[in-house]
Amino acid sequence: MTIESVSRRALLKSLSMGAVAGSVLRVIPMQAAEAAHHMIAAEKADAKGGAYIPKYFDAHQYKTLQSLCETIFPADADAGGAIEAGAPEFIDLLTSENTELQATLGGGMKWLETTCSTRNGKAYLDCTAEQQKAILDQIAFRKNFEQDPALLEPIEFFILLRNMTADAFFTSKIGIKYLGYKGNTFLTEFPGCPPVPGI
Repeated sequence: MTIESVSRRALLKSLSMGAVAGSVLRVIPMQAAEAAHHMIAAEKADAKGGAYIPKYFDAHQYKTLQSLCETIFPADADAGGAIEAGAPEFIDLLTSENTELQATLGGGMKWLETTCSTRNGKAYLDCTAEQQKAILDQIAFRKNFEQDPALLEPIEFFILLRNMTADAFFTSKIGIKYLGYKGNTFLTEFPGCPPVPGI
């Protein structure tokens, strides 16, 4: 599959269908995810100021999405994080093409804002780091559903968001470099696995 051989809509539809099923990479080929990253890069290159314009989320929701992606996959000393990998753009682009993603992610964003407003009297982005962590800890673990069945949809929202953030990262140039993937290369010999200290 080449980037040129796939229409934009067909590509995004295949990616978003995979995202609904779980982790994108379980369903669609790496080349399709790579093509989506190329679409985003091309759009940013053509845009005034090089900025991505969200397709589904409004400006406030998109900033919240960026914050959530950064929380899920922050940059560290070894590599950039979700923001540098383009995860928010990737997620927004896929969500713009799929009503199931819109229901889960859009609904989760609304729950997050409503819950923050009710508990803390302000939007998620205006909450303190401790307040944000308290709310995310509530929806980050499936076991919390056992104590509060009303958390089912928010938990599903956060699981999907984590999966999509990881998929966006590991299909990006930054993520592939982080993994040390060198592609399909020919080896003249296989030296075996390196020794494990202490064994």
